[in-house]
Amino acid sequence: MKKQHLKYYLAAAVSLLTFGVYLYALHNDFVEWDDSAYVYANPHIRAFSPAFFRWAFFDFYASNWHPLTWISHALDYALWGLNPLGHHLTGNILHAANTFIVVVLVAKLLEVAEEFSGFVIPASAARRESFRTALKDSGQAGMTENGRMFSGKGALIAAATTGLLFGLHPLHVESVAWVAERKDLLCALFFLLSVRSYMSYAAKARYKSYRAYKTYSLSLCLFVLALLSKPMAVSLPLVLLILDWYPFQRIRSLKTFRDALIEKLPFIALSIASSILTVFAQKAGDAMEAMRFVPLPVRLLAGAKSLFAYLWKMILPMNLVPFYPYPNDVSLFSFGYLFALFLFVAITVICFTVARKYKLWLSVWSYYLITLFPVLGIIQVGSQAMADRYAYLPSLGPFLVAGLVAARIYKNAAALKQWKSTLRMAGIAAAVAVMVALSYGTLRQIGIWKNGLALWNYVIEEEPLKVPHAYNNRGFILLGKGLIDEAAEQFRIAISLDPGYADAYNNLCLAYKSKGLFASAIEQCRTAVGLKPDYAEAHNNLGVAYKSEGLSEQAMEQYRTALTLKPDYAEAYFNLGIIYLERGDRDMARRSFESGLRIKPDDYKAQQVLNYLIPPSGNE
Repeated sequence: MKKQHLKYYLAAAVSLLTFGVYLYALHNDFVEWDDSAYVYANPHIRAFSPAFFRWAFFDFYASNWHPLTWISHALDYALWGLNPLGHHLTGNILHAANTFIVVVLVAKLLEVAEEFSGFVIPASAARRESFRTALKDSGQAGMTENGRMFSGKGALIAAATTGLLFGLHPLHVESVAWVAERKDLLCALFFLLSVRSYMSYAAKARYKSYRAYKTYSLSLCLFVLALLSKPMAVSLPLVLLILDWYPFQRIRSLKTFRDALIEKLPFIALSIASSILTVFAQKAGDAMEAMRFVPLPVRLLAGAKSLFAYLWKMILPMNLVPFYPYPNDVSLFSFGYLFALFLFVAITVICFTVARKYKLWLSVWSYYLITLFPVLGIIQVGSQAMADRYAYLPSLGPFLVAGLVAARIYKNAAALKQWKSTLRMAGIAAAVAVMVALSYGTLRQIGIWKNGLALWNYVIEEEPLKVPHAYNNRGFILLGKGLIDEAAEQFRIAISLDPGYADAYNNLCLAYKSKGLFASAIEQCRTAVGLKPDYAEAHNNLGVAYKSEGLSEQAMEQYRTALTLKPDYAEAYFNLGIIYLERGDRDMARRSFESGLRIKPDDYKAQQVLNYLIPPSGNE
C-alpha cells in the first residue's frame, strides 16, 4: 500500500462507517416541517421542463433561493417518487461523501502546515530551529518525522479523528435525517471541494501557469455550485483568506494581503450577489419580519451566547432539540450573556496575542466565527435562537482541534517507550468508546426524526411552553389522521401561547370545518386573514367555509384573493372551478380546472371533473 494513498483508504473507511450508522435513517418518513413544501406537497419538482428550471432559478419559493437544491429534489422525485427511503438514501450518501472529503482535506492541510505548525512549532525560523533542537536534546525527536509534527501517523490520526467527529456526531443528524435540509449537505460538498481545489491552486500560484489558473477556475465554479445549494457558503472567500494566512503562508505583509484580496474579488462579488438574492427571498416570504422587533444589542448578545452553546454541544451532545426558541430574557446584566461576551473577547484577544508564535489558534477561531456568523441571528432573526444544522460546516474548526489533540497525545505516548503498548491499548479503547458513544447518540437522534409526530412530541417534551408551532404542527398531523378533537386542542394550545399565530387559527378553521361547524370555521379563518392579510391558504379555507354555508359570492371573492396572492395555487383554482360549474358556466369552470392541472398535473379529482363533468365542446 503506497504511503500517499493511506489517507484515501482511511477516508473511505471513515466514510463507510458513517454511511453504515446512518442506514438507520432509511426507516424514517418525511416530517411535517418543510418536507411538505420541499418535497411531497411541492408540485414544481414533479417533472423536468423549461417551466421547472424557470421556477428553480427565478422564484423565491419557501423564502429561499437555492436552484441546485431544487434540482436535487427533482432528481430524487424522478428516481424514487415519494418513497422517503430514496430521499434519505441520497442524504446519507452525500453526508458520507462529505466525511470522505473532510478526512482527505485535513490530511492535505496538515501536509501543508506540518513545516509551520503553529499548534506546536513556533512560526519564526529561529524559534522553530531552537524548538527542534530542544526536542532532540530531550529525547523526544521521535515525535516528529524530519522535524515535522504532524506527518506520518500523527497526520492520519488527526484526519481520522476529525472525520469521525464530523461523520458520527449527533449534532449533524438534523442536516442528514431531515430531507428538507438537503441544502446543507450539497452546500458543504461543493464548499469543501472548492477549498480542496483552491489548495491545489495555492501550491501552483507562484508559477502563474495554466494549471494554476485551471484549479483557480475550478474552485470558483465549485463555489458557485455551493451558493446555488445554500447561501451559507458566502463565507468561503474569507475562509480562503484565512488559509492564505495560515497554513499556506501566502499572506506575510500588507502587500501580500492586498494581492490575496484582489485574487478573491470574483469570490467576493459572487458572495455579495448571493447575499442580496437571499435578502430578497427572505423578505418575499416575510422571513425577516422578526428583525423589526429584536434590537441589535439583543441580537449581538444572543449571538455571542450561541457561539459557545454550539461549542458545548460539540463537546457534550446532550439535549439536542430540533427547535431552540429565541430567548426572551436577553440582557447584559444576565450572567450567562455577560460571561459569553467576556469569553468571546478573551478568546479573541488571546488568539491575536499568540498569533505570531502559534498561528493555528487564530486561524481555527476565525474560521469558526466566520462560517457561523451568517446564521448567528445578528443580520436576521426568526423565532429560534440557533439550530443544530447551522453547525454542519462551522464544526470542522473545533473538530480539527480535537484531531490535533489526539495526534499530539499519540506522539507523546509514542515517546514513552516503556509504556508504549499499554498506552496504545488505552488509546484504542478510548477511541472505540468515543465512537460507540457518538454512534449511539446519532442513532437516538435519528429516531427523533422518524416522523413528524415523533419530532413534535419530542420538542414539546423538551420545551413545553416555548414553541407554539410545535403544538400547531402536532395538531396538523393529528388532523390528517382524522383525530379532529385532539387536533383542535393542539391548535388552541398554540393560540394560547401565541395569540397572534395566524397558522394556528387557520388550522383551527380546518378542524371546525371537518366537524361541520362552519360558522366557527369562518370566525377562525377571518381571524387568520386579519392577522396576516397576505395569507393565501387562509383566504382559500375561508372561501371553503363560506361555500359550505351557501355564501358562494363571498367564497368566490376569497378564492380570487388567494390566487392573487399565490398565482400557482392549484387548490384555489379547483375550488373556483366548482363554483363556476355550479353556476352553469362550464367555459370558466374548464379554464379554472385546466389552470390548476397545469400547476398540479396529478390532481386526480380535478382531472376526473374535467373529463366527465365537463366534456369537450364537440361531445356535448
